[in-house]
This record gives sequence, C-alpha cells and structure tokens, in this order.
Amino acid sequence: MASHGCFFVAMMAFAMLATASNGQPLVPRFYDEVCPAALPAIRKVVEEAVAVEPRMGASLLRLHFHDCFVNGCDGSILLDDTPFFTGEKNAAPNANSVRGFEVIDRIKDAVNAACRGNVVSCADVVAVAARDSIVALGGPSYDVPLGRRDARTASQAAANNSIPAPTFDLGRLVSNFAEHGLTAQDLVVLSGAHTLGFSRCTNFRDRLYNETATLDASLAAQLRGRCPRADGDDNLAPLDPTPARFDGGYYASLLRSGGVLHSDHQLLAGPTDGLVRLYGADHEAFRRDFALAMVRMGGLSPLTGISGEIRANCRKVNY
Repeated sequence: MASHGCFFVAMMAFAMLATASNGQPLVPRFYDEVCPAALPAIRKVVEEAVAVEPRMGASLLRLHFHDCFVNGCDGSILLDDTPFFTGEKNAAPNANSVRGFEVIDRIKDAVNAACRGNVVSCADVVAVAARDSIVALGGPSYDVPLGRRDARTASQAAANNSIPAPTFDLGRLVSNFAEHGLTAQDLVVLSGAHTLGFSRCTNFRDRLYNETATLDASLAAQLRGRCPRADGDDNLAPLDPTPARFDGGYYASLLRSGGVLHSDHQLLAGPTDGLVRLYGADHEAFRRDFALAMVRMGGLSPLTGISGEIRANCRKVNY
C-alpha cells in the first residue's frame, strides 16, 4: 500500500510541474547530470541538523513557506540587508522568528563541495531542505521539481504584505492563499505543517486571553504558564501535542479546541471545517495531499533560465 501511495505522489508531482513566467518548467531530475551528488549532500546536512535539534525541521519547512509567499520561491528570504534594499529577514512575520539560515549556509557549502562548483541555487536548496526535513520527522517524501534560480533583491515591504498572519480570520486566509494561486484546500493542508514545531507567545497571547470560549481549558492553563499577559513574547509553546513528529495530531487537536493560533482555530469557522475533519480521521489522505500541496507551493513564480542568478553565498548576491 505504501509503495502505491509513493507512486501516486510521484506521478502527480510530475503532472503538476511548476512553470516559470518564461515558460521553462521545473523538473525533479534537473541536477542528475550536472551534479548527481547534490541531493544526497543536502539530505545529509538536514538529517544531521534535525538529529541535533528536531525543531530545526519545522524551521526549515517554514523558511520555504515564507520564501515562496514573497514574490515566489526565489531564495530572497536568505538575503541580508544591503545599501540597495532592505530584505525580508526583519519583516514583521520573520523577525526573531524565522530561523535556520546557518543550516542553509552549511548545506550550500556542502553542495558546492560535492558539485565542485556553484551549480545549485539557494532557492532549490531551501525547497529540498524543506522536503528532507519533513521526511526526517516522519512525513511523506515527494519529488521536488528543481531548476529555480535566485533573486538578486528582496523586499521587506513585500514580506510584510504577503505572508498571512496568525491573527487572520478565515476569509483573509482564503483570500491570501488565492492571491498566490492556492486554494482553500491548500490552506487547510499546508496549515498541517503546524503538526511540527513551536510558536512564540506573542503570536498566540491574544487568543489565549481573549478567545477562552474556543480554547480547551487544560491547554489554556498550560499555555498561560508559558505566556503571561505582559511578558515572555519569545517563550515557545508546541503547535500540537507531538511537535517533533509529522502526524495527524494537529487536526485532531483542532477538533478538541486545541488550536494554539487564532488562524488554526479559524479553519473550523467555515466550509474548511470538513477538510479538518477529513484529515483528522484519515492521516494517509493528509500525507498524500500535503505532498501535492508542497509541490504546488514550491512552484510559485520561480525564476528559471537566464533570470536571476545562482548565488555562491546564499546571504548575498553575486557582485
């Protein structure tokens, strides 16, 4: 049964290969001839990083999401500020929150060594690292379409305007995803990434103290111990009961009034409720649909061909 599931995911991924604005498709075997050692090199560093700190898997997955939702999957989130632009790292959704940049640096160095040159883009490194993180924590594997190139600029303003906030109601969440060419089903299944990792107190404090009628009392008591009313913004709480294991616990938790974020609980506030119930009951459907949605998200407006560049250092453009 598992082999049939993997085959289905692989074939659907090929069927939905991302196409850039210049018409050149992303393909999973992009590096097979130029550097067959590239993907194993990425996987090795990711597995080592996740073994040391399981939370890093969730961080690398989130890095991919926050990259793709700002002008496409182009590695722009990795760029440091310069005199010419203010980048995305200190945008409101990312500051003191998005992490894993040092792991991406290590991956890039390892890939450049394995390939004996600078042939793998930082955008592709982020996409593959996200997939390998999911697998390392027990999630589904899928073929990552490749061939992205790297942006030469970044935009803090675009990051502030494009990344959905944990305070959004369902309507704004659906609209935000639609603006990126993604559906309400994509919203629900990609929110399932919250089966991994933690959230900062500042992101759930308002829900904790002002939405008590829709928050499980026992969970609320635990969260108050981590997140007082007026302090501890950076204190962490797990987004589901098993934050280091990719499973269906996130949806089961939502159905028990256990959504930590306002945006999590909002998935029960409209027609998306049925999908939450589906994925809470059918974990294989969640795994299958999550893999497919990751391929769709990873195809948002990639740079290919002669657009952009392949950065030697993911933190800065090639001057």
